[in-house]
This record gives sequence, structure tokens and C-alpha cells, in this order.
Amino acid sequence: MLREDQIERYSRQIILPNVGGKGQEKLLNAKVLVIGAGGLGSPASLYLAAAGIGKLGIVDSDAVELNNLQRQILHSTKEVGRPKVESARDRLSAINTDIEVIPIKKRLTSENILDVIKDYDIILDGSDNFPTRYLVNDACVLSNKTLSHGGIFRFDGQAITIIPGKSPCYRCLFPEPPPPGAVPGCQEAGILGAVAGVIGVIQANEVLKLILGIGEPLAGRLLIFNALDSSFRIVKVPKNKDCPICGESPTIKKLIDYEEFCQLRKKGGRGR
Repeated sequence: MLREDQIERYSRQIILPNVGGKGQEKLLNAKVLVIGAGGLGSPASLYLAAAGIGKLGIVDSDAVELNNLQRQILHSTKEVGRPKVESARDRLSAINTDIEVIPIKKRLTSENILDVIKDYDIILDGSDNFPTRYLVNDACVLSNKTLSHGGIFRFDGQAITIIPGKSPCYRCLFPEPPPPGAVPGCQEAGILGAVAGVIGVIQANEVLKLILGIGEPLAGRLLIFNALDSSFRIVKVPKNKDCPICGESPTIKKLIDYEEFCQLRKKGGRGR
């Protein structure tokens, strides 16, 4: 049963025909893990906290830097130098005292990721590098965890939802990480802060729909956003029967650290 203050807090959601009191209870009982307290994780976690997600885990190993503040809206100037997960915990808890925020100050590896994600219903990936994206995708497929993926680059963003056993995974789109240096990161290429906001909020929306069981998730559909012409388009993504982790005859049986894999490939020369 919802308390009177909860009915007031979430009243604009509760009056929605597809939510109601039962839907709000689903949100309060949900457990969501946000990977990355940066450009995508900031807006996503803010809206998930405000919506009343009962348990919200935040994974990040970095500290707040001044150059983060242009897009990472969880944090403020006074938080520079603090661990991002501590800054995130304080901000999210201040927004909603109903929820439990779990700060997880770790760098995800093949050794710890399965233990980190095991207690959560849905994983939201807001990481900013390919090794982590592949690690998270593979761990979610192996663990049968629904995953919301988002990516941003300069004036562009993308989002897709991965439901293991039902939809294509990230590897169906991109079978292997790109070679080191092939794709510049935000530090080299730049990013418009509002693009991170758009994609992060779309990811939060996907998570809320999945918990409530409403609407149509972006499963098998890649949403692409361009800020310069304010356009959205959807590209259908087929499930790849030859996918190395979710295909008919998967070859990936265990997790590896893709940072090491990429470095090994780089040392091996361009012919590999």
C-alpha cells in the first residue's frame, strides 16, 4: 500500500491509465543498476530516482572533474574531486528519500561484473568506452538480464534495448570492439551536452516502460538521434544467428577483459 506522501509525490504518474497505484508499486519494488555516473547515467538516474525506482545502484570508479560538468548534471562544482558515486548518491537521495541508492565505486572487470549485476532487474549502460560496453553486453546475455544501451558522439546519439533470448544484442550490431584508436572518444571528438541528456532520458524511459510492462521497448530497434537537424529515426536490427554470444552456436562462453583484448590485438599488428 502506498503512503499518503507517496500518493502525493507520484500523483502525476499514478493518474496515468497505464500506471496507477499498482504500477507505482512496481517501480518502488524495482532494482535498477546504472553503469556510469557520467553524461548518460546522470539524466537517466535523475529521472529513475524521481520516478521512484526503489533500489538504484550506481557504478563508477572515477572522480568528478571540472570538464564533466558541461553534461554530467548529477554533479556540481563543489563536488569536483569527489568520487562520482558519492556525489550521485547524495544528489539522488536528496531528490527522493523513498529510494535506496547504492554507490559502487569499482571498475567493472570480467572478474566482478556478474557479482555486481546479479541483484538487479534491469541494467542501464551509460559507459563511455567500447571494452566496458562489450563486457556489459556479454554479462547481461549470460545472466539473462535486460539491458538498456546508450551511446553518444559529437552531435549524435543512439539507444537500443536488449532482452536476452528475445532480441538482438549489442554484438549483433557490432560483433567485435573496434581497433584501439579507430574511434575517438569524447575527449578527442567532443560532445554536445544536451545530446547526452536526450539519450539518457530515452534510456530512463525504456527502463520505466519495461518495469511497468507498457508500450513497445526499443528491442530490435536502434533509435538514432541527430542534434543538428533535431531528427530521430529507427533502424530495425535483426537477430544475428551467427552472433558469437546470442546466436545459434555461441562461441563466447565466458567473460574476458576487452581492454586487454584490444591491446593484444594492437600489439599483434594491423594484419590481425
